[in-house]
Amino acid sequence: MAATFGRRQLGTVALGTATLGTLAAADGRNGQHPPGTFDAAGTDRPPLTGTTDWARRTVRNMSLPQKVGQLFVTVVYGATADTDHPTNRTEYGVGSPAEVVRRFGLGGVIHFSWTDSLREPRQIAELSNGLQRAALDSGAGIPLTIATDQEQGAITRIDEPATVLPGSMALGAARETGAAERAARITGRELRAMGITQNFAPVGDVNVNPENPVIGVRSFASSPELAAELTRSQIRGYQRAGAARNTVSATVKHFPGHGDTSVDSHTDLPVIDHDERQWRRLDAPPFRAAIDEGTDAVMTGHLKFPELDPSGEPATLSHRILTGLLREELGFQGVVVTDSLRMAGVHELHPAEDVPVLALEAGADQLLMPGDLSAAIGAVTDAVRSGRLAERDIDNSVLRILSMKDRRGTVSTPLVDPAEVERTVGTASHRRQALRITDDSVTALRDDTGLLPLRTAVGSVFVTGWGETTTAELAAEVRRQHRMTETLHTGESPEERLIGEAADRAERHDVTIVLTNGAWRDSGGAQRELLRSLSRAGDRVIAVAVRDPYDAACVDEIGTWLATYSYRQVSMRSLTRVLFGVVSPSGKLPVPVPDPDRPDAPRYPFGHGITW
Repeated sequence: MAATFGRRQLGTVALGTATLGTLAAADGRNGQHPPGTFDAAGTDRPPLTGTTDWARRTVRNMSLPQKVGQLFVTVVYGATADTDHPTNRTEYGVGSPAEVVRRFGLGGVIHFSWTDSLREPRQIAELSNGLQRAALDSGAGIPLTIATDQEQGAITRIDEPATVLPGSMALGAARETGAAERAARITGRELRAMGITQNFAPVGDVNVNPENPVIGVRSFASSPELAAELTRSQIRGYQRAGAARNTVSATVKHFPGHGDTSVDSHTDLPVIDHDERQWRRLDAPPFRAAIDEGTDAVMTGHLKFPELDPSGEPATLSHRILTGLLREELGFQGVVVTDSLRMAGVHELHPAEDVPVLALEAGADQLLMPGDLSAAIGAVTDAVRSGRLAERDIDNSVLRILSMKDRRGTVSTPLVDPAEVERTVGTASHRRQALRITDDSVTALRDDTGLLPLRTAVGSVFVTGWGETTTAELAAEVRRQHRMTETLHTGESPEERLIGEAADRAERHDVTIVLTNGAWRDSGGAQRELLRSLSRAGDRVIAVAVRDPYDAACVDEIGTWLATYSYRQVSMRSLTRVLFGVVSPSGKLPVPVPDPDRPDAPRYPFGHGITW
């Protein structure tokens, strides 16, 4: 049996059928609110689109260097605003994060763990405050956008003690718009308590290609309708869950759609061959829903769509896509932010120094993470002074950026109270809600012999397979069910000796639970052999795909398969609750699982899921 699925066709196998109904009608959004007038209960909401009076007044008084600085969002290195970090000196010529903000007059920063910015919640709040003070005390005195990618699930920048959720595809399996909105509300509220004002989420890409190496479980579904419904719900949860100062700007990504590619735009330039009709049917619905819901921002993808723009330019640099489709056809009035300008996909056709100017010409507003910040600012400034870029267009971009900051309450309330962090981030209420959301996402795909739920006769459980942390967390959850456990982490590609050891240990236990991650891929041959060896050692084997559900079709010998779409601790807790009958499985596949021997036919169709 073939291990991988190959190139699928655009059709019912890849897309499935949505079950949440038609897209809800957009709310009316009129009226302007000056900064600082949004009440604590959130009943007087900021405008969801358009520009604000404060932003218009401010832009009129800004110099060209101040306006250009507002276009850039980049990384700064260090856990505190005023501590020197060697990488700041290497990249920017100054030592501390605050000095970087002051020197370049930045419009925003983005946090990652690899920049040493995200150690723990109170530290993040204090760093955010320090950076905001640097911005307010220099240049135009405009507060920063402070961003991160807290998608949850596979892309979780801030881990516990913050509330961790299983991610988009798990929400797609739960099939509940209210759960998607609650997940975003929890995430956004906690981010804002830490001083983060913009989340680069949700992912609006429709994952119609199982071999997509960069989206996968980051997508809600292979159904455009289901993805659109859940995208809309998350925009609402991020932006409309309370007073503006308690919300974050949502950023739907990656326009015009990164769901049908087998190439990672971090390392190459993907080509997507959808024509305009296919794009409108498959890729556009989540972005249209996000815009209808008033998303503050849309992130571009570094992708070629030859049928949408025959010039060969990636979408980030395409006037036909960013202006023609996004602005004019979809009517988006908010901030267009590029994906990272350090990614290889955007540099295939142009030298790095030209890319920021080309992105602005295409219709972008915010320029994310240029490789050489000083050179990028200089290139944009020179382009304006030479007449290549009209200063009027720069003014319009800055106006949109400042209006976004104003709508989120960043202008009226730029600082957060670090003492409030512990009362907001990772609260017991948030964790309980996260568990309930995750319970509803666990999907049982087959249970041929009626092994589940596990009964009291099961005294010992062997936990093995992928993920050292994940297998340990699952074993700990199983022990809480008063079962003896043994654990053997076998990894992504177990050696023959380790496979044999796992099979020997399995024979000594009542039940074996084996976790897989990527077993369906070409590189997953050793995981598939582990599954077969465990099945030969005994018939009481439960396999769990903890990322892509496609693993469930790769080894027929296993008669019990579940999917969690996530390997986070909360997912292992919910998995255990399903295995032992504390809750019944209710998840439904948000993507079809193709038959490895017949990639255009589903082994498990969209919407499949059993229960007991």
